[in-house]
This record gives sequence, C-alpha cells and structure tokens, in this order.
Amino acid sequence: MTFLHRRSLIVGAAAALGAPAVVRAQSVAEWPKGPIKIIVPFPPGGSTDPVARIIQAKLIELTGWNVLIENKPGGTGAVGSAVAAKSAPDGQTWMITFDSHILNPAFAPALPYKDSELFNVMEIGQTPQAIVAHPDRPYKTFAEVVADAKKRPGKVSMGVLGASQGLVLATLIKKENDVDINLIPYKGGGPLNQDILAGVTDVAMGSTTSLSPHIVGKRVRAIAVTGEKRTPALPDTSTLIEQGVKGFPSYSWWGVYAPTGTPRPIVDKMHAEITKAVRSPDVTQKFVEVFNMEILTTSPEAFATYQKAEQERWFKVIKDNDIKGD
Repeated sequence: MTFLHRRSLIVGAAAALGAPAVVRAQSVAEWPKGPIKIIVPFPPGGSTDPVARIIQAKLIELTGWNVLIENKPGGTGAVGSAVAAKSAPDGQTWMITFDSHILNPAFAPALPYKDSELFNVMEIGQTPQAIVAHPDRPYKTFAEVVADAKKRPGKVSMGVLGASQGLVLATLIKKENDVDINLIPYKGGGPLNQDILAGVTDVAMGSTTSLSPHIVGKRVRAIAVTGEKRTPALPDTSTLIEQGVKGFPSYSWWGVYAPTGTPRPIVDKMHAEITKAVRSPDVTQKFVEVFNMEILTTSPEAFATYQKAEQERWFKVIKDNDIKGD
C-alpha cells in the first residue's frame, strides 16, 4: 500500500460515516506508525509541560509506544496550536494545552489557524484559580480588596496573566462591582509570581497550581478562589461567590486536541489510553497533590460543548469591554 493510498484511507475513515467497518478497524490496527508526537505550545515550566510529561511517561509505560514531547512556545500558545492544526490528521500528532488556548481567537483574530482545524479530544482536568495578597497588605478576603479600591480608585494593583481568563474575569469583576482596580497583565506565571512575592503588586490571580507552594510557605495569603465551591487544596479560603463579589466562576484547565480529520477510532483509542494513564493511581495522586486538579477525562463531545459555552461567555465579556491581550 502506498503512503498516499494509506493516508487517504485514514482521512476517509474520519470523514465518511458510512465507511466500511473493515476500513476503520484497519486504520486503528495500523496505528501508531512510528513515534507519537505531543505538542506543548508553551515552554518548559509552568503547568502544561509537566502535565504533558507525566502523561507521556505513563503512556510509554502502559503501551510501549514511542511518545515524544515537542515544546512549541509563542503567542500565548498560538504558535504551537498552529503547528498541531496544520499537522497530518493521521493520529501521530496531538496537543496538550491550557485554558488560555480557547481565548486566542478573541484576542488575536488573525491567528495562523482556525478553531475548526483542531478536534476536541478530552478535558483532562481543572482547578479553580486563586487570588492572593502580599502578606504585608491588610486584606483577608477579596471583598476587602474591593472595598479598599472603592475608597482609593486605581490605587490597588492586581497582577493577572495577559490574554487569559484571569484578565477577563478581573475586568468583569471591575465592571460588575463598579470598582477601579489597577490590573497589571503579565506574559507568564513566573514574572507574575515574582512580583506578588516581592510586593510589587498588592494582589494577584493565578492557578492554584502555581500559587499553592507560596501559600503553603506563607509568602502570600490566599484571599479567594474563583470556582463554584471551595477547593480541597484551600479549604479555608472562601469563593468569590461566598464573599458576595459579582462575576463568573472560572477554572484553569488542561485539554487534549488533535488535527481535525484524525479518524475517530484512533481518537477513541488515544482517549482510552490517556484516560488509563491519568486515572492510574500514581498519576492521579500527582495531579491532585501537585496541581490540585479535579480529574475529568471528558468525552470529545462534552469537551467541545464546554469549549463552546466558555467561548460564548468569555468572548462577550472581551468584546463588551474591549479587552486587549496585553
């Protein structure tokens, strides 16, 4: 079988619902053809790279596959996402990314790829964001931050990641609570954490994953979480909802994508193997303890529905408030 003919069969298996079962089965039986590449559209560090590498190691252990990680940073994940989107839909290329991925079309309309070129495989898991204060500041809750900012408009500073849900949520909070907080966008979690630790900003919003070590070390004080309920990682920290602060529940999450056109039987096989990997006791323990992650391993359909709903509500906030990514 020539490469062209084999490739045609693989793509056709995904596109034609009426394709014979024998063709679909054959494409799965022949897969994978060589190394499996997982693109991480961020540099080493942060949370997405270690999440991907933990999954990579367990996939190798469970399946014996040759699984490689390729970091393709740039453009808040847009560079790596474009590489994944333009890759052959043959099941050899996948992408593990972070929640900011779905906001890229709103912040940068001229992206080198389209959402439609990436297929939702699964949401791995999620964690609420945390809001913390420098220990020298008087705030015990975020409601106290809002009250102070109303007395001193524009004087209270808050660090957030640029082109992120944190930036959008903070902007929404300002509008819905009629308060002027000075938002300072950062290009990465490292610089954001450095400035809140140094007291350059009064408060900061980031994932519980990146902020928990500093909370535990008492280098910052947790004053709110952004989920619908409290997180086991910070059981004594109340939610924005509990504090009466208006806004949307917001979560950091990690997800898997594939180039659109990847045969569904191959997608289902990869989904099953990643689910086994993520739900292996040792991996689950790492994700819970290190990343404060609620494991989800959702179906492609549920993930696509979630992404659509999230984009609809966050895009509206971005448009209504003319929010820029930096």
